[in-house]
Amino acid sequence: MSAALHQFRENSNTKENREIKLTDESVLGALSAAILVVDKALSIHYANGAAEQLFQSSATALSGVSLTDILPPQSPISSLVEKVVETGTTASAYEVILDTPKTGSRTMTVHVASMIDATGWAVVSLLEQTRAQKIGQQLENRNSARSVTAMASLLAHEVKNPLSGIRGAAQLLGQKADEEDRILTQLICDEADRIVALVNRMEVFSDDRPLERCPINIHVVLERVRRLAENGFAKRVKFNERYDPSLPAVAGNIDQLVQVFLNLVKNAAESVPLEGGEIHLSTAFKPGVRVELQGRAERVQLPLVVTVQDNGPGIPEDLWPNLFDPFVTTKPKGSGLGLALVAKIINDHGGVIEFDSQETRTTFRVMLPITTITDSST
Repeated sequence: MSAALHQFRENSNTKENREIKLTDESVLGALSAAILVVDKALSIHYANGAAEQLFQSSATALSGVSLTDILPPQSPISSLVEKVVETGTTASAYEVILDTPKTGSRTMTVHVASMIDATGWAVVSLLEQTRAQKIGQQLENRNSARSVTAMASLLAHEVKNPLSGIRGAAQLLGQKADEEDRILTQLICDEADRIVALVNRMEVFSDDRPLERCPINIHVVLERVRRLAENGFAKRVKFNERYDPSLPAVAGNIDQLVQVFLNLVKNAAESVPLEGGEIHLSTAFKPGVRVELQGRAERVQLPLVVTVQDNGPGIPEDLWPNLFDPFVTTKPKGSGLGLALVAKIINDHGGVIEFDSQETRTTFRVMLPITTITDSST
């Protein structure tokens, strides 16, 4: 790859390209596939950003570690790499299951190629087959948000007014009723109030005013969320943070983004065990993430990735297809509007949210566009 980049630089030495600085690391870092470079003993010498994310370890921590130590026992990936290292050829495998505590269960496409300039060394490429499918599925959250918007407008107009009349009539009846009947009229009033409160919560979905945006440091948002959580609903939860301090600003509304991550952190805090509960907050720049959004001809780049991960028991599999739909919840007293609201706000910001749930952890990833204005005092 170094020789190819050298030739590219020679051919691109024009005035407009002279300022572009290309390195092997910048090219590999832009890939969505996890890239590992291993030697004859299968010891890792290089890991790109996607590999760090996949194995939940930094490149420094992975350096010098045996490939077999981060893969499941008797993994076909290990034998595939060993074959390539021994023969000096290339090989590929499809629908390979990668299942470890750090990666969770994933279906991967594996490509292994020997290095021309280093005999016995190999480059391993791991790409999750379901990645594109997940992003496509999560784009459907936008339709869920729009359906909630229509429902909220209908309920506000068609339900709240009749409920006011029902409540008023119940109060009048209660004034003339005996003690036993007053209990029933009060029940009518209480239930009417509960429904009105629910409709009021849904009215936020029908707010179609233009989003007021400004350049925001996403770490300021996460720090505020963490402080609110630690001093409230997540006092017993341990927070682990892994931030990329060089991230550019996101063009967004700080109050709404705080609401998004507060909802995600609150859900995480409610799912972790009473003892040993942990929430991991991380940020990363992934320039390889691009999606096609409805109404736009070009693919939109969503390089800013914010991850909220907990060590709870995971989300029931039967809820996965409709997790961001309204009224879907695992909480006995939950309304099921929290994640629907999250989907709407992320949609309004031009981003995408996806999740990955295993038996020992749940991960939500929010992918957002960045602003070209990097000077932010927010």
